[in-house]
Amino acid sequence: MEDLRIFAFADEADPNFDGQIDAMLRNDLQGIEIRNVDGENIGDISLDKARELRHRLDDAGLITWSIGSPIGKIHIETDDFEAHKETFKRQLEIAHILGAENLRMFSFYMPKDKDPAIYKNEVIDRLGVLTNLAIGSGVLLCHENEKGIYGDNAARCLEILEAVPLLRAVFDPANFVQCGQDTIEAWELLKPYVKYMHIKDAKHDGSVVPAGLGDGNLSYLLAEYRLQGGREFTMEPHLSEFVGLGVLEREGEKSQVGEFGYATQAAAFDAGVAAFRAIVG
Repeated sequence: MEDLRIFAFADEADPNFDGQIDAMLRNDLQGIEIRNVDGENIGDISLDKARELRHRLDDAGLITWSIGSPIGKIHIETDDFEAHKETFKRQLEIAHILGAENLRMFSFYMPKDKDPAIYKNEVIDRLGVLTNLAIGSGVLLCHENEKGIYGDNAARCLEILEAVPLLRAVFDPANFVQCGQDTIEAWELLKPYVKYMHIKDAKHDGSVVPAGLGDGNLSYLLAEYRLQGGREFTMEPHLSEFVGLGVLEREGEKSQVGEFGYATQAAAFDAGVAAFRAIVG
């Protein structure tokens, strides 16, 4: 595994940044996909806070691989996209301070009672606006498949990626499983666009389990990804309740932690990393 670069949503190990650094170091990870720190979402921290975090990461020999931003997690009909653009511009500033080369984003929450196809053009237009704003920033925008957004299944993810050429994909197997999307079929459609993978597995009943124990076909996907030169992964085990979990999904939806019980968040996080290392070879 010497050639692999493994990062993490370390807020799953500890809400406090000191604990997050400890979790990355004890698991021999290269850095963070930063999402929640010291009680704040990365979308809300000050620029001074970002500079402090960068200093602490540098001292620990860790990097910020990606900004685990909330960009695109607004309702397509009812939320203010103009205000969201300003949030996005600030996220690019934070990415620059932290030295992040990637920014994870989404394709807007859909009304539950309407066909997402109605919103295809608006989604693509909005994503085009955001990618254009990022030109020259040195930050690559990466769309993650997620429950409740336009790009929740492979076909709509492909529509987005073909229409917005500056965008790349974060491939999350568990999210596809929870949407009823076969992950191998998704991989075949999306593999030319995949920048990196999130390591999270789930069963068809929606419950999240350690990597390799669900229906996400992780062993196959990891082998295929590595065959095409992929070497970057972000740990996102979701094996315990953690601060900030409740705001990661559309209102009224929540991933169910599976049957595996752990005494602490840190233990659940460490088990998630160990499960991944056991199958990646």
